[in-house]
Amino acid sequence: MAEDNLFQGLPPPSATPLSSNSQKQQQQSRESTAATNKHPSPIPPPALKSALKRSNPPETNSEKATAPGKRIRFKTITDVAEKQILDAMQKIASHIKNLTKFTKASKLAIQLIQAGSVKPGTSDHFFAILEAAMSSPTACNDPSVRADYHALFTAAQDIADCFNDKQKNLLTTWTTRAVVANDLYTDDSFVFSKTAGRVKEAISNLPIATEDDDTEEAASLKDEIEMADKDDTNKQDMSSVAQLEGDNKEDDDPFGLDALIPSKLKKDIKTKGKKDAASKNGNDGGEETKRFIKSQREGLISCLEIAANRYKTPWCQTVIDILVKHAFDNVARFTSRQRNAIEKLWASIREQQIRRKQGKSVTGKLDVNAFESLQTKYANEKISIRRAVGGSGDRRASQWLG
Repeated sequence: MAEDNLFQGLPPPSATPLSSNSQKQQQQSRESTAATNKHPSPIPPPALKSALKRSNPPETNSEKATAPGKRIRFKTITDVAEKQILDAMQKIASHIKNLTKFTKASKLAIQLIQAGSVKPGTSDHFFAILEAAMSSPTACNDPSVRADYHALFTAAQDIADCFNDKQKNLLTTWTTRAVVANDLYTDDSFVFSKTAGRVKEAISNLPIATEDDDTEEAASLKDEIEMADKDDTNKQDMSSVAQLEGDNKEDDDPFGLDALIPSKLKKDIKTKGKKDAASKNGNDGGEETKRFIKSQREGLISCLEIAANRYKTPWCQTVIDILVKHAFDNVARFTSRQRNAIEKLWASIREQQIRRKQGKSVTGKLDVNAFESLQTKYANEKISIRRAVGGSGDRRASQWLG
């Protein structure tokens, strides 16, 4: 039976005969796996899982070295920026007094407001800009810088909350001169009427003037006259006094310091001494209120003068009549000198009203409209009723009609 089996000793049909190369590869793979089993490599722990388990992950040396540097650099930049803002405000305050540089300086100040650089910490420096701009009370009404003053003090209203009460009072007074008064120069009848309404409201908010106010006004006016006379006398006698004093001046002032102190500074020192005495007595708040009311009255008088100078404009006349009449009705809210000015202004307005009722204009001529002026012009003209006949209007055509 064993001899009859023809397939005895042969591999099964599905198995493929192994070549010598395949056998060598299998043998090498078996040897490599055996070597790895003898020396197994350590398995690294998963990084993400271990990092999540640790509450405080370790910082690398590079992070420890760079993090403090970044924080210090940020603080330095902030400090430099604040210092640059303060330096810029000081430069603007030094240049804004000059009318030729006011336009550029005021635009830079407005940019500081719009950029949010004016804060409670820098408000005092910015207020110095406004104070320097109003060092001359009448400069804000100069035609060359009128619009720039208006823009600056209109923008300053947005940061009024950063100022203290004294600074707010000064800002209100300056706004009356720089914004309200300049609006009276407008060519828009609506703006002019609205501004006149603001002036009327401000007049109504003034308190009744007392005898003390009249006395203080007279004293301040007397002091101004005396100071002006002293300045003139000092300028005239400066050379003669220097020659007469001679050695006595050296004995009294061996270091020559009196010549360096101007008279205005001496006056400020006296005024400061009075203010200090008043503050010690507890009257600082009352004095500040008096100064604010005095400045507000002067600003409103300036507005009335500007409005009166525009009375020649026909569409301004009715509004000015109402404004001056309101000021005359509330004349008790002004001091004696201001009352005299308002009474004179009202008398002038009444005279103009009488002329207008008589048909005369402000210049004294009759008020006529366009139709009446043309009617007067052509009343004596000779015009022909025929076309191109009789150029002189005598109705003669002797040349071609025979």
